[in-house]
Amino acid sequence: MEVRKIVTVIEEVFSDGEKKAEKPVKKVAVLGVIKNPYAGRYEQDLTPLVDFSEEFGKVLSEKAVEALGKKNGVESYGKAAIVGEKGELEHAAALLHPKLGTPLRNAVGGGKAIIPSVKKIGCMGTSIDIPLHYKDAAFVRSHFDAMTVSINDAPKADEIVLAVAITDGGRPLARVGGLKKEEAKKEDGLR
Repeated sequence: MEVRKIVTVIEEVFSDGEKKAEKPVKKVAVLGVIKNPYAGRYEQDLTPLVDFSEEFGKVLSEKAVEALGKKNGVESYGKAAIVGEKGELEHAAALLHPKLGTPLRNAVGGGKAIIPSVKKIGCMGTSIDIPLHYKDAAFVRSHFDAMTVSINDAPKADEIVLAVAITDGGRPLARVGGLKKEEAKKEDGLR
């Protein structure tokens, strides 16, 4: 697979609305732009994309952890893909679902909860909201969040943008109740 570029986006949240956060929340997304080998044609076997996602997912995930600055401090994660207009959603699914989870979990030091994901068809500059959940218990409500990212010149019609995102905390002023991360049993990835 041909990689055109890798982009890292770092966001640090110090306050939300009128109140300062007790602790700043850092979000990192790493996006890779690849040539879509199936742009403009139907292909039944998408195994090459599936296999590539494991290798490339490791690169993106390790860069994200490096940019966050703390492997053991990762609290939430998510993944996303934007397919250029000559591709199809199944190309994004091939990259996101079968094998990307393993390298992301390895990079962040584990994770029992499902990794939330989103995919869409788009053009250059299309933004995507990468969903974020607490990595060890999906029902930790304070970590239901997203990170919006885009690349001004991607995806071109024959490209795919693949992204992973991680954070070192939940929403800065979470107060809508629900399971707290300190209460999570972290046994089944749910609670």
